[in-house]
Formats: sequence, structure tokens, C-alpha cells
Amino acid sequence: MNQFPPFSREDMLERGIDQLDFVYVCGDAYVDHSSFGAAIITRTLEAHGYSVGLICQPDFRDEKSIMALGTPRLGFLVSAGNMDSMVNHYTVALKRRKTDAYSPGGEMGRRPDYATIVYCNLIRKVYKHEPIIIGGIEASLRRLGHYDYWSNKVRRSILLDSGADIISYGMGEVSIVEIADALASGLNVADITFINGTVFKTRNEENIYDAIKLPAFEEIKNDKKKYAESFRIQYKNTDPFNGKRLYETYDKSLFVVQNPPSRPLTQQEFDDVYEREYLRAWHPSYDKAGGIPAFDEIKYSITSNRGCFGECNFCALTFHQGRIIQSRSHDSIIREAKLFLQEEGFKGYIHDVGGPTAQFRKPACKKQMKVGACPDKKCLHPEVCKNMDVDHSDYLSILKKLRNLPGIKKVFVRSGIRFDYLLADKDDSFLRELCKHHISGQLRVAPEHISDNVLAKMGKPKVSVYDRFIEKFERVNKQLGMQQYAVPYLMSSHPGSTLKDAIALAEYLCKHKLSPEQVQDFYPTPGTVSTCMYYTGIDPLTMEPVYVAKDPHEKAMQRALIQFRRIENYDLVKEALLREHREDLIGFGPQFLIPPRKPAGNNTTGKAPSGKKASGKNASGKASLTNRTMKQSKRKKRGRK
Repeated sequence: MNQFPPFSREDMLERGIDQLDFVYVCGDAYVDHSSFGAAIITRTLEAHGYSVGLICQPDFRDEKSIMALGTPRLGFLVSAGNMDSMVNHYTVALKRRKTDAYSPGGEMGRRPDYATIVYCNLIRKVYKHEPIIIGGIEASLRRLGHYDYWSNKVRRSILLDSGADIISYGMGEVSIVEIADALASGLNVADITFINGTVFKTRNEENIYDAIKLPAFEEIKNDKKKYAESFRIQYKNTDPFNGKRLYETYDKSLFVVQNPPSRPLTQQEFDDVYEREYLRAWHPSYDKAGGIPAFDEIKYSITSNRGCFGECNFCALTFHQGRIIQSRSHDSIIREAKLFLQEEGFKGYIHDVGGPTAQFRKPACKKQMKVGACPDKKCLHPEVCKNMDVDHSDYLSILKKLRNLPGIKKVFVRSGIRFDYLLADKDDSFLRELCKHHISGQLRVAPEHISDNVLAKMGKPKVSVYDRFIEKFERVNKQLGMQQYAVPYLMSSHPGSTLKDAIALAEYLCKHKLSPEQVQDFYPTPGTVSTCMYYTGIDPLTMEPVYVAKDPHEKAMQRALIQFRRIENYDLVKEALLREHREDLIGFGPQFLIPPRKPAGNNTTGKAPSGKKASGKNASGKASLTNRTMKQSKRKKRGRK
């Protein structure tokens, strides 16, 4: 019978382990499921014959907390968890979040800020010379000098601030086994400099071969143009086939070296990773607290792919998973679905089948698996590449097989859909099947904005492409006799977005009778093109200047304009309109954003006050988020569902 990895000395004794090969210190509570990085790395190492014990969310104020499992034979593994600890802790407004979905009962405060650094420093107080390997999203995206939004400064590579020996960056199943094998062979950790998907440090520049020298840390720290130049080089070297070795200089005598990314997994390897003997449960020690909230979100979802050639500029996937798609076999996916049927709590609904982008099941074109993704060209932006191999048939086949399994009532698709890729497919079968079988009332799509100027900086398709998709989506639903609606996700204050652009977005929403309930302010996280724009005011891909809204008040106005119907946003919306001399949008009537004076109650629709208060409606007098053709009564019904 499979067991959880050791959590204590007692667990080690029960398994006959005197000394663990690795001790894994993690900022998340442990969930033995393939959606959690700690579980994947732990089970992968176990599959290769290594023992791993876990110290999850240790008391970062007490060095004894990381001594619970003794000295590991080969080294410590350290990760902040599934999220960057700073994103986990703070909103974009730098306000402390109230809950942590990766902690027992959602309790906040069980991990420190900059968790990877704190944990490593804690280990170094006790274990002076034991190898430390860091990984996970926090270490991966901070592997070289980077802008840190929370301190508003350029920080050194996390390898230096943590005192660790090696970073395993990206999806680390290949590199972590190679590191383990190297350590087990007797190699000193300082000599492990040859593994792809890793970052190491050295004081001897002569040992760095076949590499591109990046601007020195002091240069990128003091010169924003140099920072943008460095980022551009890094961005062009994220491919495992054509990416070059890079290195960054610190104090003229210390160098941080990034080896090229790890190779993509074969389909068999990908299947193996997701079919380890996971217990598909959180550790029982969390039962009293109510378990781990993040697990409830993905328990009955299936990962079918990894990587994304969509390359949205505000997304870090290019730096972390890369552009080359890796996918699981149909049989592997079906086997996981059958595991659901054996679980007592499963009601017959698969919540999602996808990945970063649901319908990507193979590389964008045939050459990617031979020579890699184009370093100077995007697959989907500004238009779909003529060499793109657009095909939904494989994904559609999987969905059909899943929904035909006895005991499966519904298979939802909740991962993102690239509507530009969908439109490039001349065969409408996928859209028809999606509408007929795999959504329930609403399809979430992410146009993000409607200003082509802003969309260009986002790396997203033009608004005309989104409009064509909506028309097609509505037409297909009408043909099917179904009433379903597209729910657009929108982002405010992205680099390139001016107040005029924000007003243009509000006009679009007004014209199409849309009332977004959720709006995401742009969040400058490490490892994205957009964050580089935010910090430098330069687009690193073109080296052209970019307007960036940094003033909190202007950002508040841009956000308020997206939700202009809300009474609490009236003053900000009016200020923005007056500032841009758009008094033509102030008046009574459906074509106006707001009335001339702030109305009482919830009415900010631009209609003259009637004295009658709407019931069960939002600030616009209408039910929440809708597609342009939705009737009010039907919107209310859908909203309740």
C-alpha cells in the first residue's frame, strides 16, 4: 500500500529509513496530487530510487524546525510552493491577503515573505555545507537579476540571496533527477555545472563556455535600458533547442550562470509523471483544520498538456514552462478519469480537462521539436503564423471519450481557450462540441482589453478578432438552440494603457451592454515582458518607449471605468471623463456612461432617476456579466446558477 512521504522521524522508522536522501522544505502544505509541485518532485525522485522526507511550512522563526528529519544524505530541496510567496501574500495594491489556499484551513501567515530565501538561510544556520537545491515558481522566475515589485527595486539572483547551490528552474522533473544522480555519484555540488534546466554560481569566468554574457548586475540595477536589453536576451533564450547559456556578473568576481532549459518530456515521460502512485489527498495532519482549500479547486480536474505558444506578455509561462507543448496520451487521461469514478465524493462531473491553454495539444508547427520555437517571432501575435498547424481534432477526441465513460455526467472545459487559434480552424466541430457539451451557460474568454494599442503591448489579438469570435459563438449557440454567453476577462492599467484607452474600453462595454463583475489590475510579477515594461517604461521586444500608469489614483480611475455602472465608482469615472474632455459621455440615456450628477441608490445607468429602487440587480440595474445579446430576465436566472 502506498504511503505519504515521511513527515517525521517516526514515519522514517516505520519505513526502515535511517537517513533520507533528500529533505524537502516547502512553503505549501503537502497534497499528494499531481497539481502540486512538491508531490511531483517527491514522487519522481522516489520513482528513481531516492527517499524524500517533507518539512512543510516550518516555523521560520525557529531553526530547530528544519532539523526534524535530520541531515539528508544528498541535500535539501527548497521551494516556496505552487505560488510566489509574495503573490501569495499580497494583492496588487500591496494589501495583505486574508487567506492562503495552500495552507491548512486557508490560514494566512504560515510561510514568510520571500519564503525560498528565508528557508535557505534557516538551513544554512544549522547545516553549513549541505547542498541546497531550490526550485518552484519563486526560484524559477527569480533565477537572474530581476525587478521586485514589492520592494520596488532590482534584486540579485535568488541563488545569491538564498545561499543555495543550484536552481532547478522550469518544470524540474528531468533536471532534479540528473542533480540527484550527480550527487549520488559522489560529485561535489559545486561541480554540478553541466545540467540543462539549472542555474549555478562560480567565481571562475574561464569555466563558463559557449555562453552569452548579459549586462552586469550593477548595470541593470542602475540603467533601465540595460535592464530591458538583458531581459530581451533572456526572453530569446527560453527554448530548449535553440536557447543559449547565459551568465550575469556580480562584483567582477562572481558569476551566475543559467544553462539552457531542460528538454521537453516525451509523451511517455509526461504520462509517467502524472500517473505516479499519488494518494490524491492532503496529508491527514491537516484534517482538523479542514484540509487544503486549493485542493478542492482541482481535485476532479485533469491536466492534459503543458507549455503555451500563446505568449501573452503578462504571463510567465514562457520563462517557466516554455512555448513547446507537451501532452498526455488519451489512455493516461482516461485512466485518471476512471480513478474519479472510484472515489466516494465524485458526483460525475469532471471540472476541467486542459492546461495553460485548453485546446493546445501539440507543438505549434512541425519544426519546433527539431529546431525549437522561433526566437524572434510569436506564433499567434500579431497574427496567427502561416506555418501554424491548427487542429482541434485530438482534444475533441479526448473530450468525447471522457464524456462517454459510464458514470460521467458532464465534462467541463474551464482552462483558457485561445479564440484566435479557434478562429484559425476552418472546421467548426470543436466550437460546436464545446458549446453543446462542455460549458454550462457561460464560456470564459480573455480578450483583456479592446484598445488595439494596449492589446499589442499585451501580446493579444486585435479586438476585431474577439468580435468575430463572439459573432461565431453566438451563431453556433443559436444553431444549437442554446442560450449561452461569453464572459470576458479584462485587465486594467496594463503597460501601454492610457486613460483614453480605459475610456474606450468603457465605451465598448456600454455599447455592448456588458457589466464585468471581476477586473484584474495588472500585477508586475517576475519573469514577464509586461513587468519589464512596467519597471523600465520600455518594451524589451522592440526597445520602444511604453506609457505606464503607476500613479495609484490614475490606476483607480482606469479600474473604475471598467465598472463604470457601480455607484461607488461614480466620482472616479466622472473625474476621468472630465480630465480627458469626454463630457459627451455624461448624460441621460443608454449611450452615456454616467448621468450629470451622482444618483441616489444604485442607479448609475445614465437614465433619469425614476424613484423606484431596483431589486436583485447590480449598479447598472442589470444582472451581472453578460454577453451583448442576453435578455435581462435570463441574465438574472443564469446569475443565480
